[in-house]
Amino acid sequence: MYILRHMTPAPLTVEPDILISEAREILRSNRFRHLPVIDKDWRLVGMVTDRDIRSAYPSSVLSGEDRKRELEQVSKTPVSEIMSTDLVNLLPHSTIDDALLLLEKKRVGAIPVLDEKGVIVGIFSVRDLMRAYSRIFGLAEKGGSLVTIKDDGEPNVLARIVKTLEQKGIPLTRLSRTKLTEDEKSPGIVYIRVQTYNISAVHSVLVSAGFELVDPEPLLPKDRHLNS
Repeated sequence: MYILRHMTPAPLTVEPDILISEAREILRSNRFRHLPVIDKDWRLVGMVTDRDIRSAYPSSVLSGEDRKRELEQVSKTPVSEIMSTDLVNLLPHSTIDDALLLLEKKRVGAIPVLDEKGVIVGIFSVRDLMRAYSRIFGLAEKGGSLVTIKDDGEPNVLARIVKTLEQKGIPLTRLSRTKLTEDEKSPGIVYIRVQTYNISAVHSVLVSAGFELVDPEPLLPKDRHLNS
């Protein structure tokens, strides 16, 4: 679950003196949305996005002469004038969970990955995050199903679930335990993702082992419905 295994390595970069128009063409031709800006030692000094570039160009409602004048100004402006310098970064051995929290907190679409010397070695985007979770938890594999059971509060519940499934040869790719709400007294729920087309057999195995299945609908808040 380390960033090193899921980042886009050796990302395309630019230096601060490249013109905005050139950066726009790089993003457009490569279908990127984020472009790291580095100095001559490959150390990160900024990030420029397609949004930054769109904002730099004049509004289409401007009159002909005003628009032409602003376009000429933009054509002479380097990305150093519009790039973001309030930066966050990940390390190669940061986890994808670290990335998820940072992407959500900073409201950004991608985060550069730096080595211990501050040299950029990769970039990790929201798309990379989705692919990583999909790969790790087998979401794209055929026959994947999610099973929800009640945490019985007894010791070693996760170990007992794994043992029960393994004894029956049922492969699983994810096992997690949580509360329905932040209230400590809230009932616990265990989520299991299994790889099998015979989900009814999985249910039977778990029920026979003493576990209680939980239907998805009762997990919804009382004032909401599936068709709302």
